[in-house]
Amino acid sequence: MREILIIAGEASGDLHGAGVAERLRALRPEVPLVGMGGDRMAAAGVQLFERAEGVVGFVEVLKHLPAHLRLLREVKAHLRSGRVGLIILIDYPGFNLRVARAAHDVGVPVLYYITPQVWAWKPGRLRMMAEVITRAAVILPFEEQLLRDAGIDTTFVGHPLLDRAQELPDRAEARRRLGLPVDREVLALFPGSRAQEIERHLQAFEAVARELQRRRPGLEVVVSVAPTIQLDASHVPFPMVRAQSFDVLRAADVALCKSGTTTLEAAVAGCPCAVVYKTSRITYEIAKRLVSIPHIGLLNVVAGREVAPEFVQEAFTTQAVADALHPLFGDGSPARARMLDGMAEVRRLLGVPGAAGRVAEMAASMLPADGAR
Repeated sequence: MREILIIAGEASGDLHGAGVAERLRALRPEVPLVGMGGDRMAAAGVQLFERAEGVVGFVEVLKHLPAHLRLLREVKAHLRSGRVGLIILIDYPGFNLRVARAAHDVGVPVLYYITPQVWAWKPGRLRMMAEVITRAAVILPFEEQLLRDAGIDTTFVGHPLLDRAQELPDRAEARRRLGLPVDREVLALFPGSRAQEIERHLQAFEAVARELQRRRPGLEVVVSVAPTIQLDASHVPFPMVRAQSFDVLRAADVALCKSGTTTLEAAVAGCPCAVVYKTSRITYEIAKRLVSIPHIGLLNVVAGREVAPEFVQEAFTTQAVADALHPLFGDGSPARARMLDGMAEVRRLLGVPGAAGRVAEMAASMLPADGAR
C-alpha cells in the first residue's frame, strides 16, 4: 500500500494537516501517512521525517535557504522512491510549488490545499500551478473561479477555521476559562506566530495597550502566544495566554491583530479589531511593488472592503492605532456595531464547517489503485 505524503511548513499548516490526517485515518485507515510538519500532525498519526517551521519575508527566507534546499532534496528523494501514491501540499508556496513540480515530474498526483495567494501577488504562478497541480482545494470563496479560469481543477471547501469555531464560548465562559475578570474591559494582543513577527510587533503592541489603558482605566490586557513561540515572561508586561485563539477572542472586547488568519478568526468570533503589520524595510519595499490588492487583512480581502482598519509600516503608530481601537469598546458603540455587521458578512462568505473532511474525501478519491502509477 503506497503512502500519502503531507507537507506543511509552519504552525498553521501543521494544524490544517492534522485535521485532514484525522479524517483520512477514518476514511482510509490502511493508508500510511507520512510527511513534514509539527506536533499536531504527529499526534494525528502522520509519521514525520522532518519537523519544520516557516519564515516570511524576502530577507528572512534567504537566511533559511540552505535548510530549505536540504529539505527539498529529501522530499524529492522520497518522491522518487516509488512509495508515494499521493502528495498533499498545504500552503507554504515558496517551498511547496517546488515540491509540486518534483511530484509532477515523477507522476505522483498533487492535491494542493490552501493554494498560493496569486490574487495578491505573483499572478504569474498560475501558469506553473496549472501544469503541476492535479487538484486544488481552496479556502477563500473567490479563489475557485480564479484558479478554474487558469485551467486548475479547483474546489472551494470552505475555511478550516470554521471547524474550530462550531462551539464558541460566550464572553463569560471564555473569561472563566482564561481566569479573566468578568466585569472589566479586555484588550487582546495577537503579535504573530513567528519569531521575527514577535520581534517587530510586540513592543509596538505593548505601547498601544499602555495608551488605551491610560484612556480606559481598568482595561485588562492579555497577549495571545502561539504554541510555536517561546517568550520570556519577564520581557512581557501583560499576562500571556497559551490557549485556543478563539477563547481569547471571545473573552476580549477588542483585539489588536497582526495581519493574517487571526483577522478571520476575529471576524468569526465577533471581536472588533485593528489590523497591523511591520516588516523589514527591504521586504516592504519589494512587496509594495508586487502586491496587487488594496487590503492586507484577510477579513477585508474576503469582504472586498475595509471592515477593520489597517496600519502598515510607518502608518502603524501608537496614537493612530489607539485612536482606531478606542471607539470599538462598549456594547452601545456605533463603530463597534458597524464592524460587527461587517464581520457577520465575512462569516457568511467563508462557507460552512467541514473543510478538512472535504479535503480528505478529495484525497481518498485521488489515490491510485495499488500498483498503478
